[in-house]
Amino acid sequence: MSLAQLSVFFAVSFVAAAINSVAGGGTFLTFPVFIINGLTSAQANIMSTIALWPGVWASSYGYRGQAGLDKKRLIPFVIIGVLGGAAGSLWFLSTSETTFARLVPWLLLIATLIFTFGKFVVAGLNRLSMSDRHRQVLAISLQVIISIYGGYFGAGIGILTLAMLQILGHSNIHQMNALKTILTAAINSMTVIIFICSGKVLWSLSIVMIAGALCGGYAGARLALKVPPQHVRTLVSILGFSMTAYFFIHSA
Repeated sequence: MSLAQLSVFFAVSFVAAAINSVAGGGTFLTFPVFIINGLTSAQANIMSTIALWPGVWASSYGYRGQAGLDKKRLIPFVIIGVLGGAAGSLWFLSTSETTFARLVPWLLLIATLIFTFGKFVVAGLNRLSMSDRHRQVLAISLQVIISIYGGYFGAGIGILTLAMLQILGHSNIHQMNALKTILTAAINSMTVIIFICSGKVLWSLSIVMIAGALCGGYAGARLALKVPPQHVRTLVSILGFSMTAYFFIHSA
């Protein structure tokens, strides 16, 4: 692999991790780059998870002091994230390359639609008169779905997690982003371990992208405290729809 290619992978992971810190959706960038460079859809999914996971932890450090943690409320969501992420990743590994390649355009479409329009659904739910108990049950149910989906594919779990936190009553975007990084890190923790144990990780490429993600994750978290996330979300939505169209056309 040439120095120019390694530089591109470093830059892509840096930007993707920064996007994850601000608004989520970094996988919309890493996934197609892996495909363009010759990886299969399944390999691209594994490598996106491995490459961006360290960036989530870097983001957590960047958001230190913002989370305002209520540990008793957070622990069940972390546990569900770990178990659900494990279940999703095992489900993914049992899926054939051919089947997953056929699912990719639909997975990208679902993730993009959720990323772009999910806030309207959440706004509708918030207008309903729900007790705290009902909100808690709904949020936990969503966390189960998000965790399994995150272990299987992962694109869009950041925005899904933000939606779930809004249902719980959170409104401060910086606090929500801080909590999001913790919960997405929990989902991907067991996923990463399972993917590594599967022997399908391309380490020569991972090291470069992990380095980029660590830098981008921290930088993005600090930037998110100053930049309106909506601007980034608009760009990510455009990228998501573009990539979805690309994969539908090439899978036809």
